[in-house]
Amino acid sequence: MISFSGRYSKKVTSIFVFIFLICLIHSIGSGGILRPDVSEAGGIPEAVALVDNSNPGIQTAIAAQGRHTDILLGEPGVIGTAVGLTEHGKPAILVLVTSFNEAKAATIPSDIEGIPVIVKITGKIVALKKPPWAGGGGGDTENVDPTSRFDRPVPIGVSTGHPAITAGTIGARVTDGVNVYALSNNHVYANENNAILGDNVLQPGTFDGGTSPADDIGTLSDFENIVFSTSASNVIDAAIAISSEASLGNATPSNGYGTPKSTTVAPTLNAAVKKYGRTTGQTKGRITGINATVNVGYSTGVARFVNQIIIEPGGFSAGGDSGSLIVMDGKGKNKAANLKPVGLLFAGSSFVTIANPIDAVLSRFGVTIDGN
Repeated sequence: MISFSGRYSKKVTSIFVFIFLICLIHSIGSGGILRPDVSEAGGIPEAVALVDNSNPGIQTAIAAQGRHTDILLGEPGVIGTAVGLTEHGKPAILVLVTSFNEAKAATIPSDIEGIPVIVKITGKIVALKKPPWAGGGGGDTENVDPTSRFDRPVPIGVSTGHPAITAGTIGARVTDGVNVYALSNNHVYANENNAILGDNVLQPGTFDGGTSPADDIGTLSDFENIVFSTSASNVIDAAIAISSEASLGNATPSNGYGTPKSTTVAPTLNAAVKKYGRTTGQTKGRITGINATVNVGYSTGVARFVNQIIIEPGGFSAGGDSGSLIVMDGKGKNKAANLKPVGLLFAGSSFVTIANPIDAVLSRFGVTIDGN
C-alpha cells in the first residue's frame, strides 16, 4: 500500500476534483446531465439531404410530437415543439426552451417513442414588430436603406405599417387576378386585431418617419384574426392592404434577390432560404424545424401558433423584419426552387426565426404571389 502525506493527498484530491468537473461540464454541454441533447439555437444541423414531411420518419416524428406537445408545454420554460433533424440527419423532436436554467428544471425525456429529443435554447419568442431603437438598414444594404421612403412604386422588403404601429416589412405584392395587394402581418397592418378595414397603410412605417396621407400606399383590406391564448391553434399572422401597381412594385430593392416566383413550395428541413427585410436587409438561413407549435408574445398577450417553420441562425431576422417573404435559396440540384416563396416571417428571438407556411397565408386571402 502506498501512503501519501496530508499535503500530497490534498493535491491528488484536487486533481481528481478537477478531472470530475471537466467531465461534468462536458456532460452538460453534450446533454448528458439534462438527458436529451441540449444546444443553443443558432447552429445549423448538416443533414445528408433535404427532408420534407413526406418522409416516413418525419411523419412518425410529427405524430409522436402531436401526442406529447401539451405535456411538454407544461414544463418550466418550454414554449414550443417542432420536428427537426439530428446532426446525422435523423428525424428528431425539438423542444424549445427559453433558457438553460429552465431546461435544467424541466422534465424532458431523451427520446419520445424512440425518437431522439433535442432541446433548443431559444429565449422568449416574440412578434418582430418593434424595430431596434438604433434604426435599421442592416444586412447587405449597399447604400440602400430599407427604412427610408421609396419612390412609388415602392419595392417589397422595405419599411411599412399601420399608422398606429412602429414599423414592419412589405412581404410581397399579391393578386386575386383583379386587384393587387401588399402582404404583411396582422400585427404590422392590422395592429393586433385593433385596426378597422379601410385604415391607411404607410411606406415607410411611422417609426421611420411615415405619415398619412402623404406616405399612404393602400388601405387595409383583410386580416386573419389572432386568437390570444396558449391553447389556440393560430396558423397565420397575416394581412393584406389593397394597393395599385403605381404605388407598389413586386421586386426587392436593387441589392436584394429581385422578384420572387409565383409558384410556392412547402417547407423542407435543411433547405437554404433567404429574405429581404426592413431591419436586417437580405439575409440567408436554413430551415431547421417544421410543424412547430410555439407560444409567441405580443403586446396584447401570448398566442399559440401551430404548423410553423423554424429558421436559423438567429441573425436571420430582427425586430422590424416582420412581414418579410421567405424564399428558397436554391443551389445545385435544388436550383429550380430558387426564389420560390416558402414562408411569411412574423416572430423570433435572438436565436431563431418563426414563419407561417406561405400556402396557408395565400389560401386564406384567395391570392397568389404577383411574381415571376
